Amino acid sequence: MRDNDGIRAVSRAGDELPEETRTFARMIASLREEADAINWYEQRMAVEKDKEARSIMEDAQGEEFKHFGMDLEFLLRRKPKWQGILKGILFQSGDIVKRGEAAEKKND
Repeated sequence: MRDNDGIRAVSRAGDELPEETRTFARMIASLREEADAINWYEQRMAVEKDKEARSIMEDAQGEEFKHFGMDLEFLLRRKPKWQGILKGILFQSGDIVKRGEAAEKKND
């Protein structure tokens, strides 16, 4: 359960959280919503027979992906350790799991 700010209603401490933490929670919620939207478009496009409708959906999905990237970048700028780990994984060749493990060790 979440309130309007995307903060889990685990306790009533939401109002006591620092603004920075509340912003972080909202951006995590936004990231999750963008990922859901990307997935919904992918499913819709998989079954859409009309070429023009599919083209419009592909364009909309691209916008959602851009927003996902912007949300992720916002979060990574505030979490340097996460950024360091992802730099070792993203846009790299080789085994993804091995790169992830190496990046995590490097950033511990």
